[in-house]
Amino acid sequence: MVASVVTVAFEGVDARRVDVQVQQLSAAEASFVIVGLADKAVAESRERVRGAFAGIGLAMPPKRIIANLAPADLPKEGSHFDLPIALALLASMGVVPADALAGWAAVGELGLDGQIAPVGGTLPAAVAADAMGLGLICPEANGPEAAWAGEVAVLAPRSLIGLVNHFKGVQVLRRPEPGAMRSGDRVPDLNEVKGQESAKRALEIAAAGGHNLLFVGPPGSGKSMMAARLPGLLPPLTPKELLETSMVWSVAGLIERGALTRDRPFRAPHHSASMAALTGGGLRAKPGEASLAHNGVLFLDELPEYSAQALDSLRQPLETGEIVVARANAHVRYPARFQLVAAMNPCRCGLGGGGKGACGKAPRCQRDYQNRISGPMFDRIDLTVETPPVTAADMALPPPAEGTAEAAARVLAARAMQEDRLRAAGVDPDTARDQAVNARASGETLDRFATPDEAGRALLMRAGEAGGLTARGWTRTLRLARTIADLDGCDGVLRRHIAEALVHRRSTVGAHADFERRDEGQTEGRSGMPAW
Repeated sequence: MVASVVTVAFEGVDARRVDVQVQQLSAAEASFVIVGLADKAVAESRERVRGAFAGIGLAMPPKRIIANLAPADLPKEGSHFDLPIALALLASMGVVPADALAGWAAVGELGLDGQIAPVGGTLPAAVAADAMGLGLICPEANGPEAAWAGEVAVLAPRSLIGLVNHFKGVQVLRRPEPGAMRSGDRVPDLNEVKGQESAKRALEIAAAGGHNLLFVGPPGSGKSMMAARLPGLLPPLTPKELLETSMVWSVAGLIERGALTRDRPFRAPHHSASMAALTGGGLRAKPGEASLAHNGVLFLDELPEYSAQALDSLRQPLETGEIVVARANAHVRYPARFQLVAAMNPCRCGLGGGGKGACGKAPRCQRDYQNRISGPMFDRIDLTVETPPVTAADMALPPPAEGTAEAAARVLAARAMQEDRLRAAGVDPDTARDQAVNARASGETLDRFATPDEAGRALLMRAGEAGGLTARGWTRTLRLARTIADLDGCDGVLRRHIAEALVHRRSTVGAHADFERRDEGQTEGRSGMPAW
């Protein structure tokens, strides 16, 4: 007799069906074999299943037991195969009716006392089970997480004996309730930041359009302080984004008792993080910081201190919104549509080339330090803003009248305009809600809604001809100008919007400095922006 139970194997956040087949054969010597391209953790399931059976008072049959994990060419990783192997073996022994398991998929790790321990990936497993028309059996601790998958039937036993009793009709397991929708940690308010008005403006633009942002300034000028306030300006996750983000966190094992949050992720890895830590990888190809920041913010403080390999590994996901971890036998994909916010000092000593206490090695010190970041990486940053030291006069002023609440209201209004445009273009309302940021606007959308007026086009042409813009920079400038126009409540993109966008694209960092030197007709306007 062959007994079968459905489970899943994870490829990124996708859960692929696996059929666990158990057969007992007569043999001179009892044995327990697991086949089907299983890793070390799955191979060790034999001993955990033996111990769990002993813990609930069952003896292993004195036969040759073969557990096949089909399809055999799909890699199987993790301890969540314990429970389906045990259930299939119980069905082959006649302890559990085989037909009772036909409508279920199962995941879970067994303890030697028969308890079922929590595992990662329960939410995508529940979504996959629902797509297959099955219910899900999972550990009790993962039940509230699995319940978020919708109407899928969920059994969440604490122990193996409790599950056996349920199928025998001795006791009844109820479907768990979804976990709590918790609120995130308090985000500091913008009204606590004195001075740096241009940086606050850039922060608001970045929040409104989902643009990548770089702060450049000496230590203590407020770069990290302002970056930490960005989550307070962002709207909450939409239902679709919440599911996508939660599935990544579930695979990483970061969801506790099924508690989810609509706050957008804010990840701030240390600059010693490796390429695998940022993009994902390791023994079981776990998601990295870029994927954990999916639909949220990835903040990289002290940007030049990251290894060049780690930084350049983010270039592709910044364009495609996903990360592919290549293995010899598989390619694992993780979503990674994040907003990059970074901060750096102008040079190694942090003082820069001007003002009191200026670096004595400038400009070579600045050039060498900034050259740690590749030009293509700089080209993917939409806004670069300098944060000069805050003066004593600024610190003596009372707190600003406007804070996070006022800025967040303008951001929400700008995003509503972006969503309305997509709907007007015939995009499905749900899709429009999830893609309503100008940073991801397509060329067709830009041609229709971000074509500047004649003066703005002439200004943009001058910038491109002067060599300050790549083809990517041209598109990103239009996206940025569209966001600035949205914050102004304008339907069209005007010359002043193009001018402000070019100021943020034209930085003293990287190749944009060449454009500054070439433009001899530039004069300073009142706002500190160049007047063309």
